[in-house]
Amino acid sequence: EGWDKVPAFFFLPKMVMENSDKAPAVLCLHPTSPIGKRICAGEGEKPNRNYAVQLVERGYVTLAPDYPGFGDYVETRKLLYEKGYVSCTMKGIVNHRRAIDLLQSLPQVDPERIGCIGHSLGGHNTLFVSAFDTRIKVAVTSCGFTQFPKYMNGDLTGWTHDGYMPRIDTVYGKDPERMPFDFSEVLAAIAPRAVFVCAPVNDGNFEVSGVKDAIAAAQPVFNLLNNKEKLRVAYPDAEHDFPTETRYAAYEFMDDVLGKE
Repeated sequence: EGWDKVPAFFFLPKMVMENSDKAPAVLCLHPTSPIGKRICAGEGEKPNRNYAVQLVERGYVTLAPDYPGFGDYVETRKLLYEKGYVSCTMKGIVNHRRAIDLLQSLPQVDPERIGCIGHSLGGHNTLFVSAFDTRIKVAVTSCGFTQFPKYMNGDLTGWTHDGYMPRIDTVYGKDPERMPFDFSEVLAAIAPRAVFVCAPVNDGNFEVSGVKDAIAAAQPVFNLLNNKEKLRVAYPDAEHDFPTETRYAAYEFMDDVLGKE
């Protein structure tokens, strides 16, 4: 947008630089952290979140932008509301769609083979942008959601601050029953495109039975569209994390969907 520029890391595989073949690309969305996009580059204190680097090592072109309020992109969190947005979530969707525009414009990228991956904050932002943008052929979400009635026992306060959707409070009273959508519908909106879900059984942020509820509700839509195998779920024995074994299973799923050899 004319009033805004989004800081991002761009990673290009050496093998792509050395030949003329177009590579698949992945938009990499970071979890909650003051250092933002640097988490995806492996600069954070926690392991298992450096997917932008690991994917470029697998031959993908990757792009890791900051989300408003994090990294080198702090001031926009306040400014976006002054410019007329009613949620930071939607500003994220706009930014991430522009990131897809950028990736598709690059001569090194196959514009028909685009994916998106994220953990936690990046996990639900992956689902939100994928619901809005059908150019994303595969979405990988780790620790990104649970059905609203099972989020913190139905207390939606965590979704209402200025980094998410304040109207969940001001319009819907933080009441799960009044919410106009839930994550089962977000998943169904992405069908028949591919989705990989990492939902650790001990995730304290996103209660796992609520994830299973969302999967059970969305699965019939994938079945109806003859793509029942395109909704893949892993339930690792872990807390709020993207464990190595599950993460690499997600990479392999992405390889299959995007035709990565």
